Amino acid sequence: MRLVECVPNFSEGRNPKVIDAIAEAIRAVEGANLLDVDPGKSTNRTVFTFVGEPEPILEAAFQAIRKASTLIDMRKHSGAHPRMGATDVCPFIPVSGISMEECAELARRLGRRVGEELGIPVYLYAEAAASPARKSLADVRQGEYEGLAERMKNGFTPDFGPADFNAAAGATVIGARPFLIAYNVNLNTRSQKLANEIALNIREGGRAKRDASGAIMKDASGATVKLPGLLKACRAVGWYVDEYGQAQISINLVDYAKTSVEHAFDECCNQASKLGLRVTGSEIVGMIPLEPILQAGRHYLKKQGRCEGVSEKELVDTAVVSLGLADVAAFEPSKKIIEYAIAPQEKLLRDMRIVDFADELASESPAPGGGSVAALCGTLSASLSAMVANLTHGKKGFEHLNDEMNQHAVHGQLLKSGFLKAIDADTRAFNKIADARRMPKDSDVAKAARLAAIEEANKEATSVPFAVVNLALGAIQLAEKVAERGNPNTLSDAGVAGMTARTAGEAAYYNVLINLPSIEDREFRDSIGRKVEVAIADIRSRSQSLHEKITKKLQAEAGLVTAAR
Repeated sequence: MRLVECVPNFSEGRNPKVIDAIAEAIRAVEGANLLDVDPGKSTNRTVFTFVGEPEPILEAAFQAIRKASTLIDMRKHSGAHPRMGATDVCPFIPVSGISMEECAELARRLGRRVGEELGIPVYLYAEAAASPARKSLADVRQGEYEGLAERMKNGFTPDFGPADFNAAAGATVIGARPFLIAYNVNLNTRSQKLANEIALNIREGGRAKRDASGAIMKDASGATVKLPGLLKACRAVGWYVDEYGQAQISINLVDYAKTSVEHAFDECCNQASKLGLRVTGSEIVGMIPLEPILQAGRHYLKKQGRCEGVSEKELVDTAVVSLGLADVAAFEPSKKIIEYAIAPQEKLLRDMRIVDFADELASESPAPGGGSVAALCGTLSASLSAMVANLTHGKKGFEHLNDEMNQHAVHGQLLKSGFLKAIDADTRAFNKIADARRMPKDSDVAKAARLAAIEEANKEATSVPFAVVNLALGAIQLAEKVAERGNPNTLSDAGVAGMTARTAGEAAYYNVLINLPSIEDREFRDSIGRKVEVAIADIRSRSQSLHEKITKKLQAEAGLVTAAR
């Protein structure tokens, strides 16, 4: 699926009727999934986040801009956030299956339509910018709404739309960019000046350099000499938020691979301490991808001397608490994390209680079946190996193994995630075969379409258990490592991890074999057949060796001499 995100910012954060009307304009477009509406009273600004296929998102963006132009009058607007139009900025962000250049083309198409149909001056920025001078949003928005008329008179010509000042709508900036994390750090002060002092210290652009007399220094060309800030790809400003009764450092992380959320938060804490301040928490404006939240969770677990190989839920919880994301407003992962918000709302087998899963398994329905059980066994194996690593990490006498066990625990969690997904993927694949067989066959065209669908479904029904076999090989290898180096008190757990890994592999192997004969594509069938035989042979060899080693050790400790079997 080709997914693009659009995050327009509208210059209205106080009037719920206007905000709701813009939201309804977006929801009215089929295929546009409105995920978040985040208004701010002090900024008098609302950030909307919606995701979908390119064409519906393009249409929804236009309808939202049109609605805003009829309801927001910039001549009456005031707020703490920089802005130059009713729709201030409207970026397109690639999520999956779409390139940055395609998003830039969406921006150009939207800009042209807004300019021609709504009569609003449009400036392109970021990856859609027509010139390097307009790539930076801050440069385009310089002087804001109040200075726009004069700038336009002096040659600040829009990329689309009239070159005349639109007093009511102002101007709109449209572009394409990587994911930007809008992030505010809260301070225990009402002083905007102190908040801005921290912002100047951390933001990449830094501050103007001054001489001994306090005058701003200029270079030979007359440009201001800058003292760069501490954080790359970071923009920041300090402001006071009346609704919270405290100052914030408002941050845009334009590339979280260069400066992460936790890095920005920790540096704000460091800078605040130097000024006699304390950071009380932070907030995500709009939405955030899952990975930077997981990264923050790992970071703070590591700082605590704990193992990073914990569940995804614990990583998210750790990040939320450590960053104080619920300090001034609730942080609901299902609404604030993009992947959770767009996840299909379907009943998943992996979310069932054990007793309910067992009841479903024991019913007359053919799915879930052996393939899902194979994946479940793999889940148990990976979870046990992660447990052994966690019970070794940080324990007295095993400190020298902390890094190694941390890696094993993280690997176990990744394997667990793969197996969990396969529990439902196997049942979906079976259902696709049934659906394909029910397709009409009342004409030659229909028959051909039905056979093609059956072939594709059979390939998927084979590929899913084949993937589980390979995951099981990874699980048995991990069980070997934690059995060899882990806490001796958990040796039996490592042994069970090995057994359940083999069970997962053998069970998935059965499911590959039973589906292979149904596939007409001989090249596909032979390739999978060769690879699965190699993998299962490796699993069996490793499993038997591990079983013998563990049994021998446990028997010796129990004072038994019975030969391992």
